[in-house]
Order: sequence, then C-alpha cells, then structure tokens
Amino acid sequence: MNIIIWMSNYTGQSDFTLVGFFSQSKNPALLAVVTFVVFLMALSGNALLILLIISDTRLHTPMYFFISQLSLMDMMYISVTVPKMLMDQVLGSHKISAAACGTQMFLYLTLAGSEYFLLAAMAYDRYVAICHPLRYPVLMNRRVCLLLMSVCWFLGSLDGFILTPVTMTFPFCGSHEIHHFFCEVPAVTKLSCSDTWLYETLMYLCCVLMLLIPVTVISSSYSSILLTVHRMNSAEGRKKALVTCSSHMTVVILFYGAAVYTYMLPASFHTSEKDMVVSVFYTILTPLLNPLIYSFRNKNVTDALKKLLGVEPVFKKQ
Repeated sequence: MNIIIWMSNYTGQSDFTLVGFFSQSKNPALLAVVTFVVFLMALSGNALLILLIISDTRLHTPMYFFISQLSLMDMMYISVTVPKMLMDQVLGSHKISAAACGTQMFLYLTLAGSEYFLLAAMAYDRYVAICHPLRYPVLMNRRVCLLLMSVCWFLGSLDGFILTPVTMTFPFCGSHEIHHFFCEVPAVTKLSCSDTWLYETLMYLCCVLMLLIPVTVISSSYSSILLTVHRMNSAEGRKKALVTCSSHMTVVILFYGAAVYTYMLPASFHTSEKDMVVSVFYTILTPLLNPLIYSFRNKNVTDALKKLLGVEPVFKKQ
C-alpha cells in the first residue's frame, strides 16, 4: 500500500465519536470513579511487581523477567484506552481525530499481539524449567530471553502495522459514531460504507494465525509438563510445578478467551453492548488481575514484598 496515499486519506478523515462505555450505565459518574480506581490499582500493582522483580536478586530468573515484561505490557495496554475514556466523561467531549484513532488502534493491536506471543514464551520457559531442569540455565540464558522478548514485540507490531493502515483507509461516509470506548478494529470497520467482507475474512485468518501459533506452543508445553509432573516422585515437587503453571494458565484463559470472542466468533454472536463488556474485561480487568495472580499464588514474590516492607528479616534461616 502506498504510504503517501494512505496518509493523505488518513489525515483527511473527519473526527469520530466514541459512544463510550459509560453511556450504557444509569450512573455514569459512579462507574467512572470505579474505573479510575481500577486503573490506579492496575498501574500500581504492575509497577510494584516490576519493582520487586528488579530489586530482589532471587527474582532475577527468566520466569520473572517474562512476568515483568507482562506487567509492562499491561501498564501500557490499560493506559492506551482508559485515560481517554475517563477524560471524555469528565470533559463531556467524546470526539477523537482520525490520527488519534489510528494511533490508539495501532498501540493496542501491537500490545495485544505481543502479549499473545509473550504468554507462549512463558509457557516454553516453564516447559524447559520442569522438563529439562539441568539444561535450563543454558537453554534459557539471558541472550535467549532477550531474543524471545524481541520476537514477541516484533510479531505484535506486525499485527498493528498490517491491520491499522487498512482499517483506517476505508471510506467512512455514514455515521462516524463508534459504538465502543476505544478504536477497536471491528467497531471501526462497521462504520465503513464499502464492502469489507474480504478484509474481515483476511483479518479473521490473520487472527487465527496470531492465536494458533501461541496456542500450539502453549498446548505442547503444558502437555509435556503434565506428563513430567505425573512421573515425579516428590509430592512437593509436583505441587510447586502445578502451582506455578496454574497461575500462567489462568492468565492464558482470561486473555485468549476474550480474544477468541472478539476476533474469531461470527458477527451474529456480537452486539455493541457485549463487545464493550468483553473489551472492559481484557483491557481493564485483566491488567488488574495479572499481578494479583502472580503475587498471591507465588511464595517468592510474597517473600520479596515482605522483605521490601520490612515485615521479616532480610536473612531468614530455613
């Protein structure tokens, strides 16, 4: 696609109107306050988790490196949508320019795509740690971790670079009201007055591929992990392995479940209200839940928090 033609069309579009999530509520002011509190909790929870991982040398392992990257993505992810949504409610203006809409779309596509692959990298890390513990320091050294993380970001950005320009190039000659609280691809595509069947089919195939690769890695990794855990003689070892993996699987189910609904189910399953509820779940609640899942169920993280708060001595005799 000619980037010059795209930019000229892109900047020539008039503003869009975000109908928003609060308009569906009987008490939008209260809902806005709750959303703001959840936003602050998500930011502080993920920032605290990153701080603990950086400050405690016991957490300087590949698993916690990936968890810190997940927290970073969640902080960025929730910051792409919620501040704009809250400002619209406070100022009473729900307008968003085409440029801002495209930027928001690109960022959330990049972050969501990167997180899909990051969850796969985390599953592979657990597979190596549990199934090949003696080779773990070699197979998951610092260089490999950085390479995996770079690949996650690169593949996620491809999603943004492919879908954003195409979506924003469509002619929007009818209503410019987006029945959503941010510029999500399906919601914006609905406004186009041209035939988008081919694009929606290609987008579906792209999303299937984006989900199929990580799901294959995750399924293969956890199938091998379950077999290895089943053969373990130590009950304590089995418990530790299952607790670690169950936390990750909880996050996978939450995030991938919402993605499957949004991008893979037929249009007959969708309504504007349902789409917004699901989007609230994976753009606002998931970033809040992730640090809770990885902290409350992880002894190393809770010990690091106690150490940071001075609840117990730095050196504790085992």
